Amino acid sequence: MHTYTLSEVQTAQHAVYAAMPPTPQYAWPQLGARVGAQVWVKHENHTPVGAFKIRGGLTYMAALKAAGQMPAGFIAATRGNHGQSIAFAASQHNVPTTIVVPAGNAREKNAAMQALGAQLVEYGDDFQAARNHAKVLAISHNLHSVPSYHRDLVSGVMTYWLEFFESFKDGAAPDVVFVPIGQGSGFCAAAAARAHCKVSTQLVGVVSAHATCYLDSYRAGHAISAPSRTALADGLACSVPDAESLAIVKNQADDVIAVSDDEVAHAMRVLFADTHNVAEGAGAASMAAAIQQRDKWAGQRVGVTLCGGNVDSAMFAHVLAGHTPAFVS
Repeated sequence: MHTYTLSEVQTAQHAVYAAMPPTPQYAWPQLGARVGAQVWVKHENHTPVGAFKIRGGLTYMAALKAAGQMPAGFIAATRGNHGQSIAFAASQHNVPTTIVVPAGNAREKNAAMQALGAQLVEYGDDFQAARNHAKVLAISHNLHSVPSYHRDLVSGVMTYWLEFFESFKDGAAPDVVFVPIGQGSGFCAAAAARAHCKVSTQLVGVVSAHATCYLDSYRAGHAISAPSRTALADGLACSVPDAESLAIVKNQADDVIAVSDDEVAHAMRVLFADTHNVAEGAGAASMAAAIQQRDKWAGQRVGVTLCGGNVDSAMFAHVLAGHTPAFVS
């Protein structure tokens, strides 16, 4: 598990809060009634890019600048939120960014990255193909390749979990927090924050039932690849686990569970109806898990993260109308 000194934590917080304020969290009563527990929602959909990823980009760039290693250009592969984070943070340093996305990526996420100044490249049918192409472009164009997982990314993401855990009085932190797993930075950040704050909250990782490489690997005790066929939770559309983050998930997760696209769609509708917040698929996965596991945690304190709200308008309208999009291969 990543551990951070007090100085490192303060450096990360300085980098993040120079660009944005802390995000809110609320115990929404209607969600609590649905789950039969006190439900605290951390609203990372309220960041300047609508997702938690911005924090990691800010600390990653700050670390490069502090080391005197700021490159002439960046490149990253993404389904959207990581790309927005890197484009936003790079723009703070006036460094150009190239973002590689798979073909058919969410149009509004693409537009958001371009609005932040990123050059967009579409390649491949899934994230893994886009990531492989980004590596090729990084070499041929002499660009700094920003990984989806890195200790300096995790330090930034940890700031939101520190906000969350430090808001509670001693002994009053949630009994469980459900943490979505894409490439693992969110979960590993929650684990680091839990250790830093010395709370006993259980951490339950949440994957898509249609992209189960982290769940399969957690159960097997070693890395296992799995196809990604989620049509809704693109932020969880991982087919090959990152070795470093997987080691932390294996060591720190109290459990890892899977939620289906149907469950995610239902959670998106629930969050909008009960809080009037928009959640993208991955952003609703935590709530979907809390609903799925409500019998186990009835009467207790439950934490969820609305970690992103970047869903295309047409997709969200389709979901609000009661539908779940179908995966198209």
